[in-house]
Formats: sequence, C-alpha cells, structure tokens
Amino acid sequence: MKIGIVSDGKFGDRAFEVIREKFTTEWIEAPFPQSILIDDLELTLPECDLYISYVRHPDVALAIIAKQKPVILGISFGPGFLRQAKAINENIVAPVTMCSLDDNTWVPEINEFAKVFGKPSFDVNVLEDGTIDSVKVIRGSPCGSTVAASAELHGTQLSPEQLQHYGLRICHFCRAPRFGKTCDKELSGLLHIRELMRAINGESHPAGARVRQFTEEMEKIIDQKITGR
Repeated sequence: MKIGIVSDGKFGDRAFEVIREKFTTEWIEAPFPQSILIDDLELTLPECDLYISYVRHPDVALAIIAKQKPVILGISFGPGFLRQAKAINENIVAPVTMCSLDDNTWVPEINEFAKVFGKPSFDVNVLEDGTIDSVKVIRGSPCGSTVAASAELHGTQLSPEQLQHYGLRICHFCRAPRFGKTCDKELSGLLHIRELMRAINGESHPAGARVRQFTEEMEKIIDQKITGR
C-alpha cells in the first residue's frame, strides 16, 4: 500500500519519517492559500492508495477528498466540514487525535494503516513492587510520541505522579497542531495513559487505590473532552 502525506509545510513531517519505515510513503506539498474562500482550486496528487491530510485550509482538504481515495484527516475542521466531505467521498475519517485511530473502520486501506499506527497498544511487565520492568509498543502514534515517551518508563514506579509525567511526555513529543476543533495534545496524553493502564490491568497487576482513583478521574476528563460536556 502506498500512502501520501499531504502537507502545506507546517505539519506532517515527523509522521512522514515514521510512517515510511513501515509503508511506501510519499511527501506531497500542497498550497496554503491566504484567501478564506478559493474558486477552482487545481490540485495534482501522485497516485496513492491512501492520503493523510495535514493541510490547514479546508478548501485544499476538500480538493484532496475529491480525488475519491480514502483520506485520514490529520487536521480536521469540525463536524460540519466532515459532513460536507462525506457528501463528496464517504471514505473519510477524522479521528479525534491521530493516536485514537482504530482499525475497525469500513475502509480497508485505513484499517491496514491503523493496524500499525493509531490507538496505542502495549505489552507491559510490572514487577510485584510496582516497578515498570518493560514496555513494548505494539502500535503507536504516527508522530512517534508513543515510542519516544514509553522508552522512558523502564525502571520507573507505577504511580499517579508517574502516569501524569508520562502524559506530559506524550504531550511534549506530540505533533498534534493546536488548530481546528479536534486536535488536543492533552487528550493524546490521556489516551496514552488509558491504553497503558489497560495493558497493565490486562496482565493482572494490582494498580493500587491511588492509581485506580487517578484513572477513574482521568476517564471523566476524557469523556468531557470527547463529548464536549
């Protein structure tokens, strides 16, 4: 499968470097018009099986979508835009963050990509004293933040403070742009903590009362961020 990373130069460079280690990937430069509205935009793209759009102008994003290929919107412009986009090409997804993408969509090309990059998946070993002995990233974010931040966990103690620090490190490495209605670095950090804890609990390691309370409060914040309530 060939993936095209379409960018106007601001975002997507690190994703390109990470993704091309697993897939045939092409960097595609797109314009960033200064006008709010554009008439008759001509956009020529090389043939790809899947495009990931990091463009910041909605009309340029619509021009990509109009190519009738599957598209992942790395930068989205809200639910109204997504409805407009799906009226042109139904094979579009706009994940809340690129690290929330799962491989259960209706689009085979997106699922193939999301088996490798998207919602984090871990194999974690925690010792009886609560020391995080090892963390293997099975699936991580396309920006590389999962691998980079998780590498720092070896030898640390499982605690609310360490989980908070891990979330902050995800935010540090995260390349989610603060643009549009769906990109949120803090949410990326929280989603990583959630999946890390699911992997730990799946190994039947007792998290401890403080950690359980922390994760319960974290789930409320995630729900508020996703639902807007």
